[in-house]
Amino acid sequence: MSADWQPTACILCECNCGIVVQTSVQDGVRTLARIRGDKDNPASQGYTCNKALRLDHYQNNRARLTSPMRRRPDGSYEQIDWDTAITEIAEGFRGIADAYGGEKIFYYGGGGQGNHLGGAYSGAFLKLLGSRYRSNALAQEKTGEAWVDFQLYGGHTRGEFEHAEVSVFVGKNPWMSQSFPRARTVLNDIAKDPARSMVVIDPVLTDTAKMADFHLRVRPGTDAWCLAALAAVLVQENLCDDVFLAEHVHGADEVRAVLATVPIAEYAERSGVDVELVRATARRIAAADSVAVFEDLGVQQAPNSTLCSYLNKLLWILTGSFAKPGGQHLHSSFAPLFSLSGVGRSPVTGAPIIAGLVPSNVVPEEILTDHPDRFRAMIVESANPAHSIADSENCRAAFESLELLVVIDVAMTETARLAHYVLPAANQFEKPEATFFNFEFPRNEFHLRHRLFEPTPGTLPEPEIWSRLVRALGVVSEDDLRPLRDAARHGRDAYTQAFFTELAANPALGKALPFVLYETLGPTLPDGLAGAAALWGLAQKAAVTYPDAVRRAGHADGNALFDAILESKSGVTFSVHEYEDDWALISHPDRKIALVIPEMLDDIRALADDRPELTDPEFPIVLSAGERRAFTANDILRDPSWRKRDADGALRVSVEDAVALGLVDGGRVRITTAAGSAEATVEISATMMAGHAALPNGFGLDYVDADGQRRVPGVAPNALTSTDWRDPYAGTPWHKHVPARLEAVSSKLVTAR
Repeated sequence: MSADWQPTACILCECNCGIVVQTSVQDGVRTLARIRGDKDNPASQGYTCNKALRLDHYQNNRARLTSPMRRRPDGSYEQIDWDTAITEIAEGFRGIADAYGGEKIFYYGGGGQGNHLGGAYSGAFLKLLGSRYRSNALAQEKTGEAWVDFQLYGGHTRGEFEHAEVSVFVGKNPWMSQSFPRARTVLNDIAKDPARSMVVIDPVLTDTAKMADFHLRVRPGTDAWCLAALAAVLVQENLCDDVFLAEHVHGADEVRAVLATVPIAEYAERSGVDVELVRATARRIAAADSVAVFEDLGVQQAPNSTLCSYLNKLLWILTGSFAKPGGQHLHSSFAPLFSLSGVGRSPVTGAPIIAGLVPSNVVPEEILTDHPDRFRAMIVESANPAHSIADSENCRAAFESLELLVVIDVAMTETARLAHYVLPAANQFEKPEATFFNFEFPRNEFHLRHRLFEPTPGTLPEPEIWSRLVRALGVVSEDDLRPLRDAARHGRDAYTQAFFTELAANPALGKALPFVLYETLGPTLPDGLAGAAALWGLAQKAAVTYPDAVRRAGHADGNALFDAILESKSGVTFSVHEYEDDWALISHPDRKIALVIPEMLDDIRALADDRPELTDPEFPIVLSAGERRAFTANDILRDPSWRKRDADGALRVSVEDAVALGLVDGGRVRITTAAGSAEATVEISATMMAGHAALPNGFGLDYVDADGQRRVPGVAPNALTSTDWRDPYAGTPWHKHVPARLEAVSSKLVTAR
């Protein structure tokens, strides 16, 4: 075992907490032998949860691919060499672009929870082909919120929970899902401080809800009525910050006029929350010096999701909790995960393209059609849409119908088994990697992780894969690259000058920027960090976009920032903002919040209408498909042996439903929806409300056991969901509100947990 502790990061959620590891290599097996939090990481500061300690199950995965694979006509796969794979794939995509247009080539993915760096290189290949449509997991979660954010202030906000007097979590259980630095430590600090309060809006008695001062236990799917009632109390009891609204907000009076008509008691009753609890919660929010709000999948994948995004933001805007310690903030971005610059439409269904992303739910419809603009080819990188998009069976049919499907991944995933070619990537500890989940304020961090091991023989890092594909297109010549190669050998300043000179003289290079950086700057970088070359361009952009904040963080310019990123193995603070910078980060020319979104005001008015329940006598239970738990981690850990409990992914049901349906703890239950049926183990839990059941995420993935047998533990949630159940604005799926029927399969002694 190595004596030294090497810095890296956890890759199992968006926090990417810094860790240090000791490695071991025995008989060719490379192991993460010991793992602990990295105290030098500027964001996590030594914090980590239980999941990071299981990362060797990712490093040592029997499903690893070690050779490019090509599908035979009979559906089986054969190993081929890299040169053959790259040549045939490039020719295949070029043929489709020539025959139908590059826009018929669709890209899905770009990285999981911790491997965004490889995806940064995909754009060169795609742009050269003319491909322009893309999607990823964010289009299943965040695009409704992004649509609201863009209209309100033009950027993404994050709450400063470490210092907030009142923290509000809407459909969010940060004790399990983390999502901000040192989440459990911060939650404990809030719970212990009598001067601070925690508000949770959730039908489930989650670990976070158990700590809350105010738990608004809404009926599933009624969050919009509860949030409207909270905002209405602020208006009707004159609790808004009138000075803040007058100075910094457009349209406040129009919004307040709509909220003034909300029947608070009626909406509280409809959501199942006592009206006095609603009023007390709103008064506590209004009385606080600072309020921070976090919404997540519990509302983002449920009915009225975009409206809920709007309503929960009213809580901190109406009370003026912005640009102050402990409030809500806009923030710098090292590399924006998506664009907030507008909305387009998908080519076949006309679905809204928000933040540059086609809604995941419409992808099968964009393929399974004879429409001339349908997607005919697809590249999937570090993603598994055949498992993660609603209605898995329909997704499989769509992907099988493509003329060309290529998957880049570390394992033979459910999507990879449908591909014409599968390219094996080095895993996240075998290459330089990074995440672009950089959302904090006033200090924002970026962490370039150095590799712990050489790539597994037969695999390549994604930057090299993409660069080989670009080379195979033959669009960028060696003559184009030579001046930059020469300049890179003479240092960073010489390269900077040559880069902008060559770009001005040869605009065609602009379509292949990541490739150009990898090929010219990459070879000069130390310690196997060629894949970090794209970060040079991002560092230049950050220094231009946030010059004062970057200098406050100790970086004189983009080159200094880039060098600090390369050298700081535990991560680096790349921007330090002052609180008044929040105003400059608003993208509207007058730097004010534009509170009126006409569609949202219409939807608030429409809450008064009677609406049919989505459940009915045939499907009376609301199923949350994809709950985060202590031993779930999306698709990245396929082998269930890492789980210390809940190895089969039990269906959690309420005590009341268990009694009514004859379900027993540890027994079996059949779950049926309009989309499909599956069987699961039962867990009876007092945390669940009657009429509400939950399946965990990360199950239904096959793996190879120690005996070489392929097994599939638990239920794949999207075998039970439908692409038709989606938000009308963003197309985000209603995974957390699936009408279902439960039927006992076996019985044991009933015990409630």
